[in-house]
Amino acid sequence: MRTMLKGIAASDGMACGRVYRFVEPDLTIEKRSITNLDYELNRFHQALEAAVSEIETIKTRATKTLGADGAQVFSAHIAMLQDPEVIGAVEAQVTAEHVNAEFALANVAADYEQRLKKLEHNTYMQERVTDLHDVIKRVTAHLLGVKLPNLSLLTEPVVVVTHDLIPSDTVSVDAKYILAFVTDLGGRTSHSSILARSLNIPAVVGTQDATTQLADGATVIVNGTMGNVINNPSQQEQAAAQQKMRERAANMRRLATLRHHTTTSKDGVGVMLAANMGTASDIPNVLKNGAEAVGLMRTEFLYMDSEQLPTEDEQFAIYKQVVQALAPRPVVIRTLDIGGDKPLPYLKQKPEANPFLGARAIRESLAHQNIFRSQLRALLRASAYGNLRIMFPMIATLDEFRQAKAIYDDERSKLTTAEVPLGKIAVGMMVEVPAAAMLADRFAQEVDFMSIGTNDLIGYTMAADRTNQDVAYLYQPYHPAILRLVDRIITAGHAAGIPVAMCGEMAGDPIAVPLLLGMGLDEFSMGAGAILKTRQLIGQLNAKDLQSLVETALNSASTSQEVITMVQAAVPGVLTQN
Repeated sequence: MRTMLKGIAASDGMACGRVYRFVEPDLTIEKRSITNLDYELNRFHQALEAAVSEIETIKTRATKTLGADGAQVFSAHIAMLQDPEVIGAVEAQVTAEHVNAEFALANVAADYEQRLKKLEHNTYMQERVTDLHDVIKRVTAHLLGVKLPNLSLLTEPVVVVTHDLIPSDTVSVDAKYILAFVTDLGGRTSHSSILARSLNIPAVVGTQDATTQLADGATVIVNGTMGNVINNPSQQEQAAAQQKMRERAANMRRLATLRHHTTTSKDGVGVMLAANMGTASDIPNVLKNGAEAVGLMRTEFLYMDSEQLPTEDEQFAIYKQVVQALAPRPVVIRTLDIGGDKPLPYLKQKPEANPFLGARAIRESLAHQNIFRSQLRALLRASAYGNLRIMFPMIATLDEFRQAKAIYDDERSKLTTAEVPLGKIAVGMMVEVPAAAMLADRFAQEVDFMSIGTNDLIGYTMAADRTNQDVAYLYQPYHPAILRLVDRIITAGHAAGIPVAMCGEMAGDPIAVPLLLGMGLDEFSMGAGAILKTRQLIGQLNAKDLQSLVETALNSASTSQEVITMVQAAVPGVLTQN
């Protein structure tokens, strides 16, 4: 039966394809008595072999995106599955007690876990508990005859339907196998949405119940522009959707001709279009989409994808790889931004009633200076290989920036004394706390550049958690209060003679772009997939004419909808084409 789900339009475009439910299966184990021991032991060994084969495939794909070091954890997983002691213990319990293999495996795993947990002062052994869970779950799934979903194992294009996505879910995914994303949770600034826009993949998020309403293998149409999903569409609807997909592909080919162009408005005002990136695996996508710079590299993924704190040399290798590959383009690398919705499991953090208002980003860096100094040294060393800039996140006070800058200066001085080659580095800050926005004129006297982080700036200004579905309506990038803060920051930067960028999702929003261009924003940094569309849009806009639109929006508008109406009236033809 044909049904329709409504959600949030997170990434434009339409896709038609089969559902791949990225949802944890039921792995409940029941104890059973076994009479045919040979059959049961053979079943156990087949499950082991299947699990090893899967992990080998995952490791191969992960090596392409993470490098050999990043994929090393999968070698440890394979070694666990081939451990004679573990295999022997399961075989012994099946044989002695005549129980099913999955029940015996669960008992052996529980015993090993208890032994590992007793070594509480051995960090390495504690980390093996997580590895143990992963491999046991994979073997158990094979024994129970259920599919354990893994995006790294996709071999054909599918529509991924999931509760929500976290960065580690997608780190080794091949985008050619994903037609669209559909999630139960999320908003326009959730990881799923940002990833989809970066990859130019249609997405509908926040549907509430897609994982329960859409069956594995069912045919669906995802409309990322309108924010709906059609389940079991008619043949006519499928044909129309496939035609839209062909038209979209043709338009993307036309946009590709702008890849090597600079970004200039219709009246000759030049701006820089930069990409946001998370890992070195994003480099090909950044280059393919014609980015003139990287306005934000999120270093937290380097920490989140590791089982322990990455060493200075490990970080240096990654940063060097990025700046070398993108030279001479400027690359802005943000220092560690953890906390809030990005905890590090191996870094003990106190429970907080409201982690988004607690110890996160620069606050954690200043509290754990050994971690901060290690990262700064790695960045400084990498600066000799390209055009690197450093940005501090979540700055709220001048004292915070001064403390962070003093630590940076200290580490730079030490490396200079040691005659380590260093490049010229600009040091700036993200403006994402309203207090910093209000004092932008003071900060502008001490920083080399400012970059507006609209995702958090909007959330903090509107007092709304951007991950909370119940208050999603308050996430309003065009609200006059937000526009006034953004204009204030740009004006302050220009008065001090420093460039102002924006690295939040608002930078690639077609409604916001005319306003930002009219305000004089110097650099727009966005998901790589939005760059060419934005370059095309800016080329059709007259920057000088948009100044009057900005003035009207700042002084006359009282709501987001009023601002939207003003923009649509000012540049109607341009926006309908994009």
